[in-house]
Amino acid sequence: MTQFDYTGVAGLYSGKSLRGSRAPRYRRFETAAEALRFAVENMPRAQHMGSLLEVDEARFDRRQIRVSIGAEY
Repeated sequence: MTQFDYTGVAGLYSGKSLRGSRAPRYRRFETAAEALRFAVENMPRAQHMGSLLEVDEARFDRRQIRVSIGAEY
C-alpha cells in the first residue's frame, strides 16, 4: 500500500449522502493531515462511504483512510 505524505496537498472527494445533501463533493486542503482531520471530525458519517482522498496522485479509499489514521472512520 502507498504511504501517506501527511504534508502534501490533498483533495478530498466525499461520498454521496443518502439524503442527497447539497454539501460540496470536493475540497482541497493544504495538507493531507488537514483533509484527514476534516473527514473524521466534520464530514457527515453518511458521506464516509464512497469517499476518496487524493495525495500526490495517489488515491486512498475509505478503508485506506481509516487505516492511515489508526482510528474508527
